[in-house]
Amino acid sequence: MFGCILKTLKFLALSVYLLFKSFIQCIFPPCKKSFAGEIVLITGAANGIGRQIALHFAPLEATLVLWDIDEEGNRETVRLAKENGAKQVFAYYCDCSNREEVYEQAERVRREVGDVTILINDAGILHSTKFLDIPDDDFEKTLKVNFLSQAWTCKAFLPAMIACNHGHLVSMASAAGLSGTYRLSDYSSSKFAIIGMMEAIDSELYRAGKHGIKTTIVCPFFVNTELIRGIETEHPILLPIYEPEYIASKIIDAIRKEKMYLLIPPTLHLCGFKTLIPRKITLLLQSYLGIFNSWDKVIGRKKKN
Repeated sequence: MFGCILKTLKFLALSVYLLFKSFIQCIFPPCKKSFAGEIVLITGAANGIGRQIALHFAPLEATLVLWDIDEEGNRETVRLAKENGAKQVFAYYCDCSNREEVYEQAERVRREVGDVTILINDAGILHSTKFLDIPDDDFEKTLKVNFLSQAWTCKAFLPAMIACNHGHLVSMASAAGLSGTYRLSDYSSSKFAIIGMMEAIDSELYRAGKHGIKTTIVCPFFVNTELIRGIETEHPILLPIYEPEYIASKIIDAIRKEKMYLLIPPTLHLCGFKTLIPRKITLLLQSYLGIFNSWDKVIGRKKKN
């Protein structure tokens, strides 16, 4: 009994300390870490957010490794990154939904470039289609490209990070991974899976004492990319449509500050209360925000890796 009380007091004391430390860091942010010498691998680098992340890293003295199946787009990202100051940029063709190809290209990167220290999983596809209208092959493809690709890349590059207790895993999830979203049953499923997997990996790293390896989960709402071409918002203050450049800048900042979660816009934090209110209120809120209408208007396109 005494041991249980002591353990509880220790937990409460540490929790208060960590909350206080977090509060102080919000007021007086710590020195941002340098990216000099880091090897940054970005999947889905040929366009959209992936390309913008590469361009933001370009002047920061990191070595860039760009993966995509759009070779032409990837070459353009290489060109732009070099214009922005990148000294070393390597482009590879890789279908991240193909496990064998991921492992093969990961080994090639290790031989030709070195051990990846920052892994940014951005590759993804999206179908704005009602559940019963999604072909089975498309549903499977969404899970492979959006979720399983991240499992394969983490398995490929995490061991080297663990060996030196240094690294950063960055996963592009979504607001649709925080709350199941209309016409996005396959996409939401893949993004929920990403969040669960990354939280589990982070727990395993903590338990193993590998505190030098950080995890960041990115959950944006509307981003103006080809994936959701035609999207409109009825409440631009609460749910603005962001440009990829802005999201990329926030991701770089979150990596520097070693944030576990990056939710954009901040109103997404309210998703945590969904289990505390009646489901009908959640649906009413989605209707009020115009989410149903927004996704009905999406044209979009299938974005491959």
